[in-house]
Amino acid sequence: MKILTFTLLEPCSIQIKCKRWNSQLEMNKIYLSFNQTAYFRFMLASLVIVRYPRWLGWIGFLSMAVFRFPLWLNSSISFWKLMGCGKNGSFDKTPDWRQWALLIVHPSKKNNPDQPLIPLFISSWWNIFGCEKWTLLLEPIEGHGYWDGKLAFGDLPKQSDYLGPIGVLTRATIRISKLGRFWSHVDRIAQQMAGAKGFICSVGIGEMPFIKQATFSIWTGKEAMKQFAYKMKDHADVVRKTHQEKWYSEDMFVRFRPISSTGSLNGKLPFKIIS
Repeated sequence: MKILTFTLLEPCSIQIKCKRWNSQLEMNKIYLSFNQTAYFRFMLASLVIVRYPRWLGWIGFLSMAVFRFPLWLNSSISFWKLMGCGKNGSFDKTPDWRQWALLIVHPSKKNNPDQPLIPLFISSWWNIFGCEKWTLLLEPIEGHGYWDGKLAFGDLPKQSDYLGPIGVLTRATIRISKLGRFWSHVDRIAQQMAGAKGFICSVGIGEMPFIKQATFSIWTGKEAMKQFAYKMKDHADVVRKTHQEKWYSEDMFVRFRPISSTGSLNGKLPFKIIS
């Protein structure tokens, strides 16, 4: 925890240079005591992909309602989403009823800053039902767009100087009138992404079938991701069409620095951080 003492004259946004992480970080949470000492904690994101045992997928469906209560009651969590998963690791019309996702945006832990912040009730639920879990702790570093009208990960810069392995979240609310156009392009793009140079893994997640969809993917670096996104013809054409034809009523694109990757999914760890 960083402790600085000063007098605040008005609300402000504060940035510091952190040598350990080597990136410019937005301080989204300021905690003030009565002697005007400010306690800064870095804003992070925890993404957990959970797979239930066979025949217990309905428990995962039930958890989408039950988990809302501990998330609502946790004042440390600034943004959260409970989501289902698709089968293809990308935008997908076919749900995987055994696999579910939880995204939480939160400050780093005071005593253990490199640990995800998962409410005890939720982690206990997963343990009781013997779930397989892949947990990612992520630092938002650049991006743009909104999620339900909110800057879910803070006011991020559009570019950063980070060059290591990178996580990418692409999400959108698709206009009902454009659903046919959107879904007619999905399968081909998903297949090309899986074979793209520098691609490591991906998971398809979403809040609402067909309409509110997202993909989280991990790449060896920013350049590999850009080669696929902007220089592979089919994908570049789709990006152009989304803007020209206004497929989305809302969209968001955020890049992350992976801090930790633990657990397993389908019997293996999809992405290992090499220190």
